[in-house]
Amino acid sequence: MDSVDLEVLKNSAKWLEEGHRVLLVTVVKTWGSSPRPEGAMLAVRDDGHVVGSVSGGCIEDDLIDRVRQRGIEQTKPEAVKYGISAEEAHRFGLPCGGTIQLVLEPLTMASGIAQLCAAVESGRLVARTLDMATGAARLEPAQATDGVLFDDERLLTIHGPRYRMLVIGAGQLSRYLCSIAVGLDYQVTVCDPREEYTEEWSVPGTTIVRTMPDDTVMDMKLDERCAVIALTHDPKLDDLALMEALKTPAFYVGALGSRRNNAARRERLKEFDLSEAELARLHGPVGIYIGSRTPPEIAVSILAEVTAAKNGVSLPELLQVEGAKAAREVAGKGEVCGV
Repeated sequence: MDSVDLEVLKNSAKWLEEGHRVLLVTVVKTWGSSPRPEGAMLAVRDDGHVVGSVSGGCIEDDLIDRVRQRGIEQTKPEAVKYGISAEEAHRFGLPCGGTIQLVLEPLTMASGIAQLCAAVESGRLVARTLDMATGAARLEPAQATDGVLFDDERLLTIHGPRYRMLVIGAGQLSRYLCSIAVGLDYQVTVCDPREEYTEEWSVPGTTIVRTMPDDTVMDMKLDERCAVIALTHDPKLDDLALMEALKTPAFYVGALGSRRNNAARRERLKEFDLSEAELARLHGPVGIYIGSRTPPEIAVSILAEVTAAKNGVSLPELLQVEGAKAAREVAGKGEVCGV
């Protein structure tokens, strides 16, 4: 889950412990563009203090005003919609005709928020099911592929570990990439058995391991919330890790390198008995084409592609490094030939 939403839960538990009433607001459905995804949360304290967000700000203001004027009177959860009309959509910063549906849940000590926080902070992936009729909630183990479900009678939300990223190699590019990835809310593990690279590693918020990369891939038990990026340029380190990673459900597996090196890598990986489907999952050359040259620019390029994969966005060929460079070469020949 997003660390912003974990902050919402932790503050909600703290406010309840202090004796405040708290309204927990969860995005359960959106139509059209939305600044926050389904499952995003906002907590409003009885005095109007807030943490988290469910929109660009206008809906938050309306909810705060509602609590300040009426207090938290309700005792059971309720579903509300904003932006049904074009006028409301404009008022609340939604696209014309767009709609966002929220569940407003008055919390009590029996809501289990403290227990939920404890489960999340221990690294467990948890499903919380809220009964809309009674306000009772229960916690159960969840799968990485589960998502938000709302059917007017119950609300199921998933809480747990953030997306994980394994970076092979602790070089200069890795430093920039990992710094940004931490900001994007990944739990970042950097693997490099080469002591000369790991000795000075000091990127806050990351974990450095010095085991062989293929062993690390297997030890991490990668799931659908994981990305693997190989950056060493050393086949002895990259190839075995990629071989193992491509067999996992990881949503993204990529490797740095030129088009020529990428083609050679794919030929080498064929010798490891990877299927065509597994090999097709490899992103390489890694990143989207933005003309990047410096390590920070390359890091942005790579993480843009990772973000697209995470969000289920299929990138056109001209945004991919191989397709874009091939197109530029064709265009260059055309100019020379007068085409």
